[in-house]
Amino acid sequence: MAAGTGAGAGPEELAWSPGTAPRPPPGLEAKLGSLVLLLLLPLACGLAPLCCFRQPPSSADARSPVLSLVSCFAGGVFLATCLLDLLPDYLASIGAALEGLHITLQFPLPEFILAMGFFLVLVLEQVALAQREPSSIPEETRSLLPTGSIQNLSPQPPAPGARGAVRAGLLVLALALHAVLEGLALGLQEAEGAVLRVCLALLLHKCAVAFSLALKLLRGRLRPPAVVACLTLFAMMSPLGVGLGTAVAAAGAKPRQRLCRGVLEGLATGTFLYITFLEILPQELGVPQHRVPKVILLLAGFTLVTAILFIKI
Repeated sequence: MAAGTGAGAGPEELAWSPGTAPRPPPGLEAKLGSLVLLLLLPLACGLAPLCCFRQPPSSADARSPVLSLVSCFAGGVFLATCLLDLLPDYLASIGAALEGLHITLQFPLPEFILAMGFFLVLVLEQVALAQREPSSIPEETRSLLPTGSIQNLSPQPPAPGARGAVRAGLLVLALALHAVLEGLALGLQEAEGAVLRVCLALLLHKCAVAFSLALKLLRGRLRPPAVVACLTLFAMMSPLGVGLGTAVAAAGAKPRQRLCRGVLEGLATGTFLYITFLEILPQELGVPQHRVPKVILLLAGFTLVTAILFIKI
């Protein structure tokens, strides 16, 4: 009887049940689709100037009105995504993580982490810009030199090709690190609707940045293969951030892991704040042309994300 019972129990132990199959992380399909789009569309927009311009465009023609209007629409999308979506989710996430660890703070830690994400991108960009700017004679020295003096002549600069390559590399490196943090914000999302909203904001911004980056690299007289390599590196960084964020989000829901995820969300939200308030809006609204259409498109982008949040896609 015992042997019969053991033989009968074997098939039951080996029986497969559909309920025991591991479930994929939430929003994984949307993240995979966003990863492909964030790789291909910015790369296509960056390669467009190589096909459209046989000669490098001048500085006056580098910023087209259409690109400026698209950037204003992206600014509205970024503003709404940051203030109405990412910021509330981040504050709720890190608040729950701190509560799970039974930590009571007298210091505004969530806001401090947000500010660190803001300053991280600010420092990276300013260091890159400082390396790209040519050195000039100090104002005090210039005032002491007589007009027409041979000492007033600036020294001969190094070869423009080498300087352009170094500056282009620094610019692409800063934008690449920036793009990783942007992709991290998408990868950390769990709801499919939130993934789609962040993906829309990133696509609009990255396509405009890739197009502008290609124009700047062409004006720096880089060869087309070097431009393609720089654009490929830039396009790959946001998908890399999406993958890192997805891995962190799928690691589990333990208190310490939730706190680590909340810190990363705060850094990514600070990145969105920087893009909106120091990169897109001042650059576009500071130019006197097409002010009314720019404001209309800014409000249209904000309204689009607000409507998506209202109907809860």
